[in-house]
Amino acid sequence: MIVTENLSKQFEEFIAVDGVNLKVESGEVLALLGPNGSGKTTTVRMLTSILRPTRGWARVAGFDVVKEADQVRASVGVLTEHHGLYSRMPAEEYLDFFGELYGIDLPTRKKRIDSMLERFGLSAYRQRRVGKFSRGMQQKLSLARTLLHEPPVLLLDEPTSAMDPESARLVRDAIQALRSSHRAIILCSHNLAEAEELADKIAIIRYGTIIAQGTTQELRQRLLGPAVYEVRFGSSQNLNGLKLPNNLPISMIGDDWLRYRTSQPEDENPLVLQYLLNEGLKVVSLEEVPRSLEQIYLQVMNKPEAIDLEGQYVA
Repeated sequence: MIVTENLSKQFEEFIAVDGVNLKVESGEVLALLGPNGSGKTTTVRMLTSILRPTRGWARVAGFDVVKEADQVRASVGVLTEHHGLYSRMPAEEYLDFFGELYGIDLPTRKKRIDSMLERFGLSAYRQRRVGKFSRGMQQKLSLARTLLHEPPVLLLDEPTSAMDPESARLVRDAIQALRSSHRAIILCSHNLAEAEELADKIAIIRYGTIIAQGTTQELRQRLLGPAVYEVRFGSSQNLNGLKLPNNLPISMIGDDWLRYRTSQPEDENPLVLQYLLNEGLKVVSLEEVPRSLEQIYLQVMNKPEAIDLEGQYVA
């Protein structure tokens, strides 16, 4: 649904985006992560045919972003960081205005507007001017506008910024519900927990270049090493000198717990558990230690090198 090859944008001497390669299939959510000024917004603008690439190419919903710009714009729904809301318009009139711009007939517009206002909890405020909305309500109205023409591609920039926890949960649930075999989503966010929850794949961009890309699990394995497992015991145990089966390395040890690494948990964990029980130790739990997307992100951003799609560091 979204494919780019060597996508680049240069403004005079400044290279904003340099050789970005992305592929987002139908039904997938890709989280595009990176610090401010890393090239996320410029990439999105090229994918919406607002900016013309300096070199490389991209296709969105099957259309070339340069040669078929009108079809691209009709196929994407874009939620930008700055919403461009018309503050003097009532919410219902605002959505109707954009629905007409998209060429949606009146009966369909009314049906979709009612559905969107209901979905985002704005039905009671349909006649209120947008300028009177809170920032969170404006965000929800902007997302409703983004979805109004039922686009097959969504480009969402900080979709839950400035929202209270309840509203943010509503929007995240809506994004989850938008997954389908006919839609692809790119999510730009500084909320790493949100990105981890919603995204199938992660791409981290720095200085205009993608420096890491893959599923969260793939990036964990590449950047943080084999999974770490923790064993908890019922009480303080004498664990000094304890050797695990197959010489698995114990990475940390405490009075009533220990941790070890393994790249083959399906094979090794049952052996570890059986060994500890045979040693007379009272095992309470054996669990993988959670490793968050934040750890992955910080590991990548602290590396001077880039990481190719196979997980190898390159200069």
